[in-house]
Amino acid sequence: MIKDFNFYAPTRVVFGKDSENQIGHLLKNNGASRVLLHYGGGSAERSGLLDVIRKQLRDAGLHFVELDGVVPNPLLSKVYEGIRLCKQEQVDFILAVGGGSVIDSAKAIGYGVPYAGDVWDFWDGKAKPTACLPIGVVLTIPAAGSEMSSSCVITKDEELLKRGVNSDLCRCRFAVMNPERTYTLPAYQTAAGATDIMMHTMERYFSNYEDMTLTDAISEALLRTVMDAARIVLKEPENYRYRAQIMWAGSLAHNDLTECGTEKDFATHRLEHELSALFGVTHGAGLAALWPSWARYVKDKHLSRFVQFAVNVMGVTNDFTHPEETAEQGIQAIERFYHEIGMPTNLTELLGRKITDEEIDILVDKCSRGGTITVGAMEVLGQKEMRDIYEMAK
Repeated sequence: MIKDFNFYAPTRVVFGKDSENQIGHLLKNNGASRVLLHYGGGSAERSGLLDVIRKQLRDAGLHFVELDGVVPNPLLSKVYEGIRLCKQEQVDFILAVGGGSVIDSAKAIGYGVPYAGDVWDFWDGKAKPTACLPIGVVLTIPAAGSEMSSSCVITKDEELLKRGVNSDLCRCRFAVMNPERTYTLPAYQTAAGATDIMMHTMERYFSNYEDMTLTDAISEALLRTVMDAARIVLKEPENYRYRAQIMWAGSLAHNDLTECGTEKDFATHRLEHELSALFGVTHGAGLAALWPSWARYVKDKHLSRFVQFAVNVMGVTNDFTHPEETAEQGIQAIERFYHEIGMPTNLTELLGRKITDEEIDILVDKCSRGGTITVGAMEVLGQKEMRDIYEMAK
């Protein structure tokens, strides 16, 4: 069966060396006059990238204000700060410089400026976005794919609630991507980013809709390419060719291309959101720690798909007489890959200690919103199934 789909990818991608030198032109072409320059820590400053961008803004005659301090798992408190600043300065365009956390923070601010109520209403399900300030991106961390996606994930500080909102309103007008700007990423962040990119693809590949051969082939090629590239850049951090593969794959993995004709599952993402909200772990690492347990929990009902993954992605020899063993070997192969690049494959490796039963109770309660929702599509997970998977991942 092939699912009907509507593919929409309006973001202009400006890719390559020195592409950041086009920012002023891009902003002017998108009608910007008063810009919020939004970024995270000091890496963009230390690398000189922010100075390049500031010069672009000044040369283009644009008024701009700055807001830094975005952290991994971006916080609602920073979003509130950005909304206040944008309203005060009459900002009409947001320029995010960084990775998924900065971009998601920018999107949330963009939602909040034209909204009369509390912007958290959108993540709490009390309202739906109807407008968003235009957003552009200078990407420095390929991982989340937020530069081309409709997704925005924010953590509410006080309650440690990590939730997502999807709307085409927040899709970026442009994304500037220079692979050279990723050379200085720490190895762990590079590996976690590659894992997140792969998981965005796998969350769509593992679907009840199995007849879209072309989309499957795109997904499989993307996964193989990212694995090969990750191995190389961890040894050769300034290998432009393979940094470029990872950067472009990050966008393609989450702009819905690998969802055309299929149905996304995202149960592992939903389970992981609670991990990173509660423990502050790196998102990609949390995904690596959970996925093998999710896969083993659901594979027996979807053997053909897991066999296809094992053979076409992980290079496992197909044992036609024992499909269960072929599927299991595929899961073991990706566990070996995760370890090869320094990622965990269970919660003990992720946290450095055993997770407690009380902590699992908290994770299940938050993920199910007190038992009021389920997650997943390939297999729908309620509280019992969530608990089983967290327990398996210990």
